[in-house]
Amino acid sequence: MTTSGTLPTAALGGLEVGVQGLGCMGMSEFYGASDLTESRATLDRALELGVTLFDTADVYGSGHNEEFLADFVRANRDDLVLATKFGIVRDPADPAYRGIENSPAYIRSAVQASLRRLGVDTIDLYYMHRRDPAVPIEESVGAMAELVAAGTVRAIGLSEVTGDELRAAHAVHPIAAVQSEWSLFSRDVERTVVPAAAELGVAFVPYSPLGRGFLTGSFTDAAALPDDRDFRRGMPRFSGANAEHNAALLAPIRQLAERRGITPAQVALAWVHSRAGVHGLSVVPIPGTRSRTRLAENVAAAVLPLSDAELAPLEPVAAQVAGPRYADMSFTSAGRE
Repeated sequence: MTTSGTLPTAALGGLEVGVQGLGCMGMSEFYGASDLTESRATLDRALELGVTLFDTADVYGSGHNEEFLADFVRANRDDLVLATKFGIVRDPADPAYRGIENSPAYIRSAVQASLRRLGVDTIDLYYMHRRDPAVPIEESVGAMAELVAAGTVRAIGLSEVTGDELRAAHAVHPIAAVQSEWSLFSRDVERTVVPAAAELGVAFVPYSPLGRGFLTGSFTDAAALPDDRDFRRGMPRFSGANAEHNAALLAPIRQLAERRGITPAQVALAWVHSRAGVHGLSVVPIPGTRSRTRLAENVAAAVLPLSDAELAPLEPVAAQVAGPRYADMSFTSAGRE
């Protein structure tokens, strides 16, 4: 493992990235209003600190996030790894609608639209954002493999797939990375897909490693979040009795943070990084932030080792969490296992 800026680097398929990336979704949508000036400054600072994997998707802000990143990407094209995704479709007439599209024809169209918005000729890592079981995964991955052969995409990834789905996809074309939610509150991926990724040499990119901010203690009930557009208000584990129950589970995280003189967010991220050694695979979490201060805090956590004695009290937490990750779990790997 080498270093880049203040971060070690890790292999992600044939790509080398800082061992912690940056999720850019919140800069455009889902967590309320964003200060785009501060968001751009956060992108620049991330690169200075050794963050080289920048993660977006065509669905974030209905294309806005890719467009927002375009100037930053072009200015630093040789110094970063650009990841985007296809597969979740929206309806302008119904803001709440989310569909899934995995057909080869759609993939060919979606990648061209992302390239235009991003202002690049090649996407470094192109993910299937969600899996449509009605479309054979071999067909979808076959279309993605064509993009690699054409030089449009350097490597391909999958998000929210099961272990069996990953194996079937990898038999068609090497998969560089799997992206799914993985945190102290969400460990369902450890059942099948993490072992499959380790077996196949596929890197794992955890999204929401801070439990959408709940693990940091920044909020204890989504109903009290100031912006009514914040999508966490609709997540079962963050409201009402579930939120009250889950807030109590943060006690061992806070206690360890106090003993170490670090923040709960850093404990949560250090735990995710520890999974690399536990499961024997590359783990590159992508916590999202729109703040340079939070960014620096997150980056520091990537090199904070936790001892076995410190990890032990955290082990039971996920099994006690009340409420599923999403109101509709059919979009997740856990919903198909």
